[in-house]
Amino acid sequence: MNLLVNELLKNSQTNRIFRVLWVDNGNVLAYLIDVEDKKAFPFAVGVNEIKEELIEDELMKIKQDDFLPVISDKTNKKNIAIRDKAWAVIKDIITNVPDIFDRDKRGQMIAEVMEKHVITKPTVYKYLRRYWQRGQTPNALLPDYSKSGGKGKDKASGSKKRGRPRKKFTGINVDQSIKKVFRVALEKYYLSTKKNSIPAAYNMMIKEFYAEDYYYEDGIKKVIIADEEELPSLDQFRYWYNKEYNVEEVTVARQGRKKYEKDFRAVLGSSTAEVIGPGSRYQIDATVADVYLISRYNPDWIIGRPVIYLVVDVFSRLVTGIYIGLEGPSWIGAMMALANVAADKQEFCREYGIEIPREAWPVQHFPEILLADRGELEGYNVERLISAFNIHVENTTPYRADWKAIVEKQFDTIQRKVKPFLPGYVDKDFQERGARDYRLDGKLTIEQFTQLILKQVIYYNTKHYLKDYLRDVDMIEDEVEPTPLKLWNWGLQNRSGKLRYFPEELVKLHLLPQSQATVTYKGIKIKGMCYSCERALKEFWFPTARQKGSWKIKAAFDPRNMSSIYLVNDENSFDTCHLLTGQRRYENKTLDEINYLLEYEKQMQKEAEHGQLQKEVDLISDAEAIVKPAVKKANEQQSKAISKTQKTKDIQENRKNERDARKKEEAFSLDKKQKTNKPADVVPINKQTADDEKGRYARPTIKEFLRKKGRKNDHE
Repeated sequence: MNLLVNELLKNSQTNRIFRVLWVDNGNVLAYLIDVEDKKAFPFAVGVNEIKEELIEDELMKIKQDDFLPVISDKTNKKNIAIRDKAWAVIKDIITNVPDIFDRDKRGQMIAEVMEKHVITKPTVYKYLRRYWQRGQTPNALLPDYSKSGGKGKDKASGSKKRGRPRKKFTGINVDQSIKKVFRVALEKYYLSTKKNSIPAAYNMMIKEFYAEDYYYEDGIKKVIIADEEELPSLDQFRYWYNKEYNVEEVTVARQGRKKYEKDFRAVLGSSTAEVIGPGSRYQIDATVADVYLISRYNPDWIIGRPVIYLVVDVFSRLVTGIYIGLEGPSWIGAMMALANVAADKQEFCREYGIEIPREAWPVQHFPEILLADRGELEGYNVERLISAFNIHVENTTPYRADWKAIVEKQFDTIQRKVKPFLPGYVDKDFQERGARDYRLDGKLTIEQFTQLILKQVIYYNTKHYLKDYLRDVDMIEDEVEPTPLKLWNWGLQNRSGKLRYFPEELVKLHLLPQSQATVTYKGIKIKGMCYSCERALKEFWFPTARQKGSWKIKAAFDPRNMSSIYLVNDENSFDTCHLLTGQRRYENKTLDEINYLLEYEKQMQKEAEHGQLQKEVDLISDAEAIVKPAVKKANEQQSKAISKTQKTKDIQENRKNERDARKKEEAFSLDKKQKTNKPADVVPINKQTADDEKGRYARPTIKEFLRKKGRKNDHE
């Protein structure tokens, strides 16, 4: 049950009548005023509180508003003058809602009005109170108005049955208690997303509120309803439903607000009325095509249904940009479509083997306003697009495709034309039991499907007659045929000024995602990868970074292929950077693939950490197994009588002796039969013994060498 501004609510206990002055956007808070109290002021009430009182029948909605003033041709001119004078006093402050309802803020506004119009405070309050109590219109300020009597008012319930006498039985009168039951039943069983019918809601009401007894049948509890003469009839139930609820309340309750706004609201305007010429407004949207395609690499691979992006000029209905691919509705798809808006359409069609004259698709321009869905064109990417090209971007609310009716209609028009030629086309009975599996009928690749759609777009732009297009007087005088291209060309000559041209490469640069790259001595790092470029080498970026530290630079990248990135310069130019040789594993990979690889390696490292920790702990144990016995043995064998000085003075000699001993142990032996732990046999020369050889070739120690040298000097 919605609460509407200017509705009248009557308290069933006090009979006071209140007018709804304002309801906030969140449907949380409302301001009311007593319409009959001469000293009334607006007061705040919670919307849920009001709804509960309506359901409990403590408040009732009054459909007939007897407090609205009536003005006719016979209205006194003096009264109209009084009305206009009062309106001039308050018109500047009554729009300041909800501040005007706050006592402190209202007092400041009234003080300004008093000073401006030289008027007393009671007079201003009289005007405001009259304005609020009588319907919040200028006519509410008329000094006198006629009351329209009791038409539409609820009649008092008596013992005599009201209405046309019934042939079968007298029935009951619907009093306040029965109306309360009606209201609860309607709210519970009819005004819900279950979408029960009125008779079904009536039956459930009878079962719940008019059961006198119950019994069990086959284990099921069943109720016994009251006699017919004690029940309200279905006609009464339907009558009070029609009297209490309007079509908007019912539709919103049963279908939801979004569904109501999309399919059931009144449509009193048109998209064309919002524009003045080509480029005033473009609409962009995506749809999944009703056809299954196959892979160009393997015809046995079914790749699913492609996504079609269209950008349409609202003024002329001309398709200004298109993208067909496998990217779901996302920024990537929207980026490709917007890049195509700025592309040379003749060159674009030539890529698909289609030759057209340049004048057949003369569009390389951006609009003043772009209307899109919230998903693709929200966030940082679109903000950069706005700042770079001064485009005003508007986003529709969710599930409001009707706000992009122009582009939505083109999807239907274009797909309907090509349907007879499409193998793998998805019909309405798809996925129904027994229906043909259209996925198996796919024969076209995405390139062939794009070629077919391009043919249809060219036909649509140049020859499709827009039978529902409302031409204005100037178009009719110039006998402009309502085809998109002719409307576009006529608009360029007579309504130009909104189109904007930007180089295609510059458009692509600003459409690509951007991020901060870091210049380091190892390269230009971004997303975990390193790049280099000719400019960086010429300007010695990398040696500078090693000596003075790294710095940030803006870079654009295409997430579909990270082989290159683009350094964005302030003068709207860019430098192309390529992956370093050591980073070739990332070449021709998407950003998603690279992130997956990096995350996979991180996961492997994380999984290996526990095993590595175990190995390190095992190493500690092995080291302790060696060190502890060695320390114990050394402590046992080392002499306590030798001083520290004595232990350290012969380090060099001890080192030499140790080295000489190890030389013998480390000597290579090429005889595999010889055991490594057995000393090698020495063959004596000239029948000398090993001991003789040892004595002959033994090297004297330093002390022996100095002693021998001293004796030699003494002899000399």
